[in-house]
Amino acid sequence: MDFELTEDQETIRRAVAELAASFDEEYWLEKDSKHEFPWEFYKAFADAGWLGICVPEEHGGSGLGILEASLLLEEVSASGAGMNGASCMHMSIFGMHPVIVHGSDELKRETLPRIVSGDLHVCFGVTEPDAGLDTTRIKTFAKRNGSGDYVVSGRKVWISKALESEKVLLLTRTTKLEDCAKKTDGMTLFLTDLDRDRVDIRPIPKMGREAVDSNELFIDNLEVPEEHRVGEEGKGFRYLLDGLNPERILIAVEALGLGRAAIRRAVNYGNERVVFGRPIGQNQGLQFPIADAQMRLDAATLVVRKAAWLYDQGLPCGREANAAKYLCADAGFAAADRAVQLHGGMGYAREYHVERYFREARLLRIAPISQEMVLNYVGEHVLGLPRSY
Repeated sequence: MDFELTEDQETIRRAVAELAASFDEEYWLEKDSKHEFPWEFYKAFADAGWLGICVPEEHGGSGLGILEASLLLEEVSASGAGMNGASCMHMSIFGMHPVIVHGSDELKRETLPRIVSGDLHVCFGVTEPDAGLDTTRIKTFAKRNGSGDYVVSGRKVWISKALESEKVLLLTRTTKLEDCAKKTDGMTLFLTDLDRDRVDIRPIPKMGREAVDSNELFIDNLEVPEEHRVGEEGKGFRYLLDGLNPERILIAVEALGLGRAAIRRAVNYGNERVVFGRPIGQNQGLQFPIADAQMRLDAATLVVRKAAWLYDQGLPCGREANAAKYLCADAGFAAADRAVQLHGGMGYAREYHVERYFREARLLRIAPISQEMVLNYVGEHVLGLPRSY
């Protein structure tokens, strides 16, 4: 076994960390407090070529793997950017995977170079309020018109970055659920224009990650050309499945990064804050929980590195990717929670940043898949127990 990163991977880690460090925690505090998209940060990473890390070289990217992308997003999160920094580029870095694998040559030529340059913003339109994690129950429908193109109507929810996006990667039904032999049939994926005349975008007030918006989309007779379809009609759900494991891996490392940022803050405060004539970090009641959180992060790191390596080798990784998401989300949240506790009352104050990490880390135990759904997967697919839902 070799647990060392390659020289190139270490170079990626260092370069990303250095660039991310030029946007300090005060920058992210301001963006989060004002609900402002971090355009300066996004442009800096686009100009440095990082948005194309997973895009094939023929379309202007670097053509690297999920392990390299995971190193990038972990360092971004750990810098203090947290979920605001990771989320503003997450879709660009890997969200276009269905288009890369299944899209037409024309669709790839039109969109992928613009993703790499940072010129094109795309949001991901899958989740619906009445379906939740049961994606087969979506109701947004694309029907053919007389010219062979599509007209789409429906509703989506929790759509990140819709306010900034020009296009949407949109999952619809093209066959009603009751008319399908399998419930996963009859869904079609499109990459199309987010026409504001036909799509009403309504921001959702929420607990954290305020620099990157989350929205409801109300879609009313959106005209979608046939050439905007990704792959074949009716196979959209299968195309999404290709990206589930890498998505879990990337979310996992974002949680790791948040945990690292929280631990760093806790250690600094524990060394600097003096109460009763001694640094508070000397007290085992505060030191031990942070030490425990550090070890949990270390253990979760091993699982997510293995999951990324397996994926890049083309090997099965469902068990490891799901475990990574679960363990990293728990470890990251525990680190943030204990960092708040160590700060005492000041942990509740925005100026010390750990309350922001706490709010953002809590999200990762819910999205993009809940901890309970991971347990369902492990119970059924790893342990061979009866399906529980």
